[in-house]
Amino acid sequence: MGNQHTLTSTLLRRTLAGLSVGVFLTGCGHFKPAPADHYVFVTAKQGVLRDRVAAVSNRTGAVANGDKLKVLDHARHWVKVQTAKGEIGWIEEKAVVADEATAQFDTLKEQHKSDPEVASGVVRDQVYMHIKPGRDTEHFYLLNEGEKLKLLRRATLEKAVNQASTARTQRAIPQAAGSNAAKKNAAGVVIAAPVIKPKEGEVPIGPAMEDWWLARDSAGHTGWIYARMVDVDAPDALTRYAENQKFVGAYVLTTIHDDEAPGDVKDVPIYLTVLNAYKPGLPYDFDQVRVFTWSTRMHRYETAFRQKNIEGFLPIEIKKMKDPYGKSVTAQQELPAFTYKVLSADAGPVVPDPETGLMVPGKTLTRTYRLEGNVVRRMGAPGSSAGEMEAHPLVEEKKDKKKGKKR
Repeated sequence: MGNQHTLTSTLLRRTLAGLSVGVFLTGCGHFKPAPADHYVFVTAKQGVLRDRVAAVSNRTGAVANGDKLKVLDHARHWVKVQTAKGEIGWIEEKAVVADEATAQFDTLKEQHKSDPEVASGVVRDQVYMHIKPGRDTEHFYLLNEGEKLKLLRRATLEKAVNQASTARTQRAIPQAAGSNAAKKNAAGVVIAAPVIKPKEGEVPIGPAMEDWWLARDSAGHTGWIYARMVDVDAPDALTRYAENQKFVGAYVLTTIHDDEAPGDVKDVPIYLTVLNAYKPGLPYDFDQVRVFTWSTRMHRYETAFRQKNIEGFLPIEIKKMKDPYGKSVTAQQELPAFTYKVLSADAGPVVPDPETGLMVPGKTLTRTYRLEGNVVRRMGAPGSSAGEMEAHPLVEEKKDKKKGKKR
């Protein structure tokens, strides 16, 4: 978090410099206007105000995350502030942020106020909202465990490696001879990691990645949250069917009544779900789509539709529609339907933006399906899918039909 602290210090120093200039100009002339008040906001969960900057001091007040404090003075790494209650004291510079940072969060909120909710989630543990994806970016709002979130979009970035982890990695480097030997300076400190060439047939291992969610909390604040600290909402009744994958989204298509359904709820929801592997940094949002219908005979969920090994992208559209090309009676009924996009086979690889982490796929194909009872049917004009091949993240092994062997 060193870069974040440096940025915070820079913003604070600019604020306090403006305050000092205003005081100087006031002293030079009685007719100068009074300087504008400057404020900072508490980023720490909780903090205390002290009467002096010293090893031994007295407590003069208490503050919490989000509190607005008026700036009175500044010392090395400390700020003298006044609370809304009139309490005055010193607080560490690293525990507050200048009001310029809060304005950035307001701008982010305004920019994404119309973004659709692609999924819902809940905070796993206390976590900060960041102005941009990345652990070292400016943060402010502290969310508590259990906070409900509306997830707006996903980003994936190369994992930032701090100095401590870099040092551990360097110490673990084997002192091999030749071109793979670690480079050291005159003091014997490793200054460059060796380049390990993959063996023939091996796939080179890329950099460690991490995912971030742009989210909106219950108070309307918008910011980026580390994805590992968020659990996407999925019904407990379906988690047993995840098959070692994580739910990226779960959406109710409709409900069906079953008097013998377990529990108090007799109108059982029918779900569309999208899933993905437990692996950060994937260049797509999901690789599997499943529809879970309810069996009124067995009183349990069953898989009515599944598509695997795709490169899908949020958001998912849930709607009701007729079958414009069907001739049956049910074709003219407004039934539950869903639409999603997959990467086309001729689109080329999707590479996340190295600065923002956002993914902008090239050519995508739209897939629309309609739920007719417990059957999921593909919607589209006859022959419209001809030549439209979708990309597959994994190469599927083919089986010899005669011998039943893989080839």
